Amino acid sequence: QVQLVESGGGLVQAGGSLRLSCAASERTFKNFRMTWFRQAPGKEREFVAHISRSGGSTYYADSVKGRFTISRDNAKNTLYLQMNSLKPEDTAVYYCAATSSIGVVTTTAQHAYWGQGTQVTVSS
Repeated sequence: QVQLVESGGGLVQAGGSLRLSCAASERTFKNFRMTWFRQAPGKEREFVAHISRSGGSTYYADSVKGRFTISRDNAKNTLYLQMNSLKPEDTAVYYCAATSSIGVVTTTAQHAYWGQGTQVTVSS
């Protein structure tokens, strides 16, 4: 089992940047594929970005491709999401999640472990 804690959210103006972090409690972090999701008020939780165990493969939602970068540091048991050129529509609670599923995983049901979320608000 792994516990996940997100940080780095906040209020930023449109066009600005934020870097989210997700700290994992266990050294087994390196055994999990990791994903960022987000949930805006009144909407379903949606996929943002996914990364393989080694960090060598990444996958993004079309809405963030070219603006967001997912990465991980297995030595520090930490997942990151660098968000650039932020837009008001990026406003949401951002969650990191861990999965043991094989392949690119984009659905919430395939993730067994979740953080508590961090709020990102982008003002226009």
